[in-house]
Amino acid sequence: MNDIILSIESVNRTYIDDDGSTVEALRDFNLQVRQGEFISFIGSSGCGKTTLLRLIAGLDKPKSGELILNGVKIAEPAPERGYVFQQGSLFPWLTVEKNIASGLKARGVYKEYREEVARYIELIGLQGFEKSFPHQISGGMAQRVAIARALINNPAVLLLDEPMGALDSFTRADIQDKLLELWKKKKTTMVLVTHDIDEAIYLSNRIVIMTPRPGRIKEIVNVKMAHPRHRGDTEFLAIRRDILEKLHLASASPQPEYII
Repeated sequence: MNDIILSIESVNRTYIDDDGSTVEALRDFNLQVRQGEFISFIGSSGCGKTTLLRLIAGLDKPKSGELILNGVKIAEPAPERGYVFQQGSLFPWLTVEKNIASGLKARGVYKEYREEVARYIELIGLQGFEKSFPHQISGGMAQRVAIARALINNPAVLLLDEPMGALDSFTRADIQDKLLELWKKKKTTMVLVTHDIDEAIYLSNRIVIMTPRPGRIKEIVNVKMAHPRHRGDTEFLAIRRDILEKLHLASASPQPEYII
């Protein structure tokens, strides 16, 4: 398929825990992500969702297998893979506009793209807060800044590690709508890790349900609902019930075998 932007091929990841034991985080993980897709990963805590995101980002390396973005093997972090953390991780000594511009300055292209900073401040709806510092804005605003800081580098893939997880429900819904707006405008491929089933359905084209450790793909759910989606719609609720059942099956302990 010529629209595949990211290939995850037979990826395995193990690491040594604090007590010296070997932990198998991911086992034989295979997935292809299409250009412009919004895809989410859900599963129980510890199933390897964030590990997978870190591998895509180049912040970690697999024990075996490989990850390929636009035909090039991922070996280290790069601006073409934007990353938004759960807490935003803004630089506390920089203003909103300087936080957004920090990636451009690190790449040495700030003079060329400096006008983009104002455009992204408008896109994320933070006009009037350009000179504010992180401690002067809300958590939701900080996440908007983090998203803009990642997107201004025009990444091929935006990686979202539960960026709405620590926000209240009203702020979370606002950030979800802002993400959808940016996704439609930028057509950036987005990969989201979340524990929130409704969030995954609201945002995604596909939802990958992962098994408990070692993380593997239990099932992939295609969400064919048109945007805007409404959480109370019959189709939305049917997909939610289906995913809850699949998550329960994915997390269920193996049943004992009886020989009679």
